[in-house]
Parts: sequence; structure tokens; C-alpha cells
Amino acid sequence: MQMTKKSLTSLLASALLLAAPASLRAQEQAWTMDSCMHYAVLHASNVQRQRIATRQREQDYRKAVAGFLPSLGAELSAQYQWGRNVDPETNTYNNVTTFNNYWQLYASLNLFDGFATVNAFRQARLAKRFSQTARQKVADEIATDVMQKYIEAAYAQACIGIARDKLDESRRLLHKTRALYQLGEKGRPDVVQIESQVAEDEYNLTHQQNASEQALLDLKAAMNWPEGDSLAISLEATATQPTLGGQVDAGQVFAIFRHISPSLLEAEFNAETARLGVRVRRGYLMPSVRLSAGIYTSYYRNVSYAGSATPFGSQFRNNRGEYFGVTLSLPFLSAGNWHALRQARNNWQTSLIDLDDQRRKVHDEVAKAVMDMQGYERELTQMSRKQESDSVAYHATCRQFEEGMLSTFDLQTSARTLLESRVKTLQMQMLLVMKRRLVEYYQGEPLVRD
Repeated sequence: MQMTKKSLTSLLASALLLAAPASLRAQEQAWTMDSCMHYAVLHASNVQRQRIATRQREQDYRKAVAGFLPSLGAELSAQYQWGRNVDPETNTYNNVTTFNNYWQLYASLNLFDGFATVNAFRQARLAKRFSQTARQKVADEIATDVMQKYIEAAYAQACIGIARDKLDESRRLLHKTRALYQLGEKGRPDVVQIESQVAEDEYNLTHQQNASEQALLDLKAAMNWPEGDSLAISLEATATQPTLGGQVDAGQVFAIFRHISPSLLEAEFNAETARLGVRVRRGYLMPSVRLSAGIYTSYYRNVSYAGSATPFGSQFRNNRGEYFGVTLSLPFLSAGNWHALRQARNNWQTSLIDLDDQRRKVHDEVAKAVMDMQGYERELTQMSRKQESDSVAYHATCRQFEEGMLSTFDLQTSARTLLESRVKTLQMQMLLVMKRRLVEYYQGEPLVRD
């Protein structure tokens, strides 16, 4: 999908902020998902390589245009010769020393070469037009990878809060159980079991903190973040809620995306380039016609002859000549060109197969994203309800445990159920954020937003 002027302006406007030291940026505000994607696109080495590739395509295009222009050249030669030789003035063999000059201006123009030059120009023009799509493809791939890494990092960081809440609740319960034990209302096994639960929750918190650090490192690597600089991310994505207003038709989404998909446009470009490549190679096997013309003159002097030679100016004028000609070339036997033509045809057929495969792949990606988004919306709705019910049940279990009506096992089971509900709800929220963004991208929205 081609980047709009608005999005390009936004990228350039944010470049000043993104170029500032990371320590200062981290102190100003936490980074959102869009700001992380902005930074990654601006600093990715693959994007820089695409800029160089774009310049190369511009140069290839100019070279292809030059194929229609005449070739111009000049030739100048000077030669001293001595020893036994034919004296052109006397037409006899003598030991002479001579000096001669030769000047020539020439030009040639390709009149016909089996349309090889025309099709090579079409190839170069197509590659030049594809440059923007190629850059967008790389930028979208980087942005998608950063989005996934950001979601993983935000999920891991949010899980720290859930783990800390669980630990705080276990510590509160342990404190209360110990008080009840002192009053004789709880036994020592109850205290030990809750102490074990506190130890387990402490381990889970430490484990989640380590997982969060690893996820943040992966995000920094995907963003090409400066080594040693800190990065604070925002958890705004965790607030996502389901919106079951209307259903999205995957077929309609694909009908939109098939015309703007960078991957599909690249496959179409490769197929068309391969088709033109066949025509170029076929042209090399056809007759070619070339027009040539030129002007020349020469100067000769017998250095061994003591007499006066014809002046340079006179010889320069008198020896001048012009020529004009047409050359017809007929490639009767050209095994190399025939082999190149067969290879070009095979490449074209392969590119058509790749195009069909890419079209099916894009269709499946769109259909899966739409299905996942709708499925995650339903699951999030159900898990939100379950979390509310599990929370009510847990608090009721706590009261019954304190009253001696339920065992520690029942309490731990209820707490574990609530924890799993919170984690799954958070997971659904994160997955829904990513799938919504992908579906909106497939519908024509820019992947990296202002």
C-alpha cells in the first residue's frame, strides 16, 4: 500500500523527536505503539537499503532512455614508425621514419533490434514506478513486526501488574490467616499453605519481570533502538474493549486489499518484468538494423625526408572524408541467446505461479485476520463476564474461608481461577488490538498512523 502524503509528512515531522537522545525521550513520555512503529520505519536499515535501491532504479531508467539516443564518439591516433617500410610518396622500400595522425568523429543509431530496447525501457520504467511500493512493503513489514513485539512487551508488562496484585492479595490473606491462627480459629496447615502460595506468587512475579525484560529487548531490537538506552512503553492497548456492532466481510476486505497489497503488487511486478524479459531475449534473436555516419581526416610526414612536407593544414583539409552506412545483422546461430530465451520463459512461468500463490496467501491472511478479530471480540466479551463472576466468587470464597466454612484448597482454587481469567482477558485484549489494526490496514488505512 502506498504511503499517503499525510503519513509521509507525519514521519518527517516526528523525525526531530525520534532523533533526540533516548534517555530524554523516555523521561518525557511513555512510547505508544504508533510512535514505536514510526521510529522503527525511520531507522530501519532495510528502509535505507530501499532508498539506495530506488536511486539505482532511477539510474537504470536513465540508462534505458539512453538506449534510444545515438551514440557519439571521437577517435584520435598518432604513430611514429621507423625501419624498412614502403614510402607512400615513392612507393618503394626505404629505411624511413614516418609520423602520421588520424582523427575521426562518428555516430551510430539503433534503428531496429527486435524491440529489445523498447522492452528493456518498459522494464526499467516499471521498476521505477515500483520503487514506492517496494519501500512501502519494507516499511509495512517492519511496522508489523514492531507492532507484534510491542503487543508482546505490553502484555508481559501488564502481566507484571496482575502478578503483583496476586502477590499483594496473598500477603494480605497470609497476614489475616496468621491473625486468625493466633486467635485459634485457623490451624497451622492453613498458614503454611498460604505461605507456600505467597512464595509461589513471588516466584511468578520475578518470572514475569524477567519475561517482560526479554520482551522489551526484542522490541528494541526490532526498532533498531540504540544500545544501552532505556525505553518505556505505554499500556494504553490494554484498555481495548470489544465492539460487536457490525460484521466485517472478509471477501470485501480482500477486494480492497488486493489492489494495494505491497506483497501482491510485488508479485505482479515480478510477473510483468519476467514477461518483458522474454520479449527482450526474443529481440536479440531477430535481425537488427543500425545506422552509422562519421567524418575523418589524417596527416602524414616522412621525418627522414629532408625536404619540406605538405603542410598540416593542407593535409587536414585534403584528406578529409565522410561516410554514411546502414548495417543489417542476422543472428543465424546464437546458442547463448536461445538458452537465455528459454531461461527467461521459465522465469516468467515461475513468476506466474508465484503470483497465484501470493494471491492465495494474501486472501488467506485477510480471511484469518477478519476471523480472528471477530473471534477475539466474542471471546473478550465472554472472558470479561467470566472475570467479573470469578472476582465475585473469589471474594465470597475469602469470606467463607475466614469464617471457617471453606478450606485453604478451596481458596487457592478460586484465586487461581480468577488469576487465569484476568490473564486470558488481558491476552484477548492484546490480540484484539493487533487484529483490529491489521484488518483496518487491509481496508486501506495506513499501518503507521499519526
